[in-house]
Amino acid sequence: MGPVPHPNPNLRRAPVQQRSADRLARILDACAGLLDETGYEQLSTRDVALRAEVPIGSVYRFFSNKRALVDALALRNLDLYAERITARLGSLPADDWRGAIDAVLDEYLAMKRTVPGFALVDFGPPSPAEDASDDANRRLAGRLTDLLAGHLGRHPGPELLRAILVSVEAADALLQLAFRTDPSGDPAIVAETRTLVRAYLAQILD
Repeated sequence: MGPVPHPNPNLRRAPVQQRSADRLARILDACAGLLDETGYEQLSTRDVALRAEVPIGSVYRFFSNKRALVDALALRNLDLYAERITARLGSLPADDWRGAIDAVLDEYLAMKRTVPGFALVDFGPPSPAEDASDDANRRLAGRLTDLLAGHLGRHPGPELLRAILVSVEAADALLQLAFRTDPSGDPAIVAETRTLVRAYLAQILD
């Protein structure tokens, strides 16, 4: 059984019936596809409604504005990422932290290359968060800390959280460079990113 998805604070109204949940999924799928085609600035809730084949009122029933919609997509991405990592960790020994870090990086790269909208909006909207404590990398670091601590049998305390956050920030900058250099992610820069993150985390995980 995978992790339970975290509540989505962007929803004005959480879906109760399956039909409503399916409609929400179509809206988020449409948003993801349009992000790849138009980018964030040109994205509009009206275009999302047209692509999802729902009334514009259905979009506003769930979301107050475009940013809330995109942030909801980012949180769905994070839930999917956590599910994929959890599946990978299930096949690894609890003491194999290097394998766990490889799983974290490999699943991110796979989503970056294949999941609609993920290249532009992975775990947070492209515009900065108003609340610095909930920016994309802090959000990601918190989830990864819980996943890795659970797998490795460690306490998810502030030291581990800080180390994961530093690793996320460093990997984010380097992987942005890798995908600017090569649309599929420059293999040499990806390899250097893996080496850097492993070397840094060895200080607390070895």
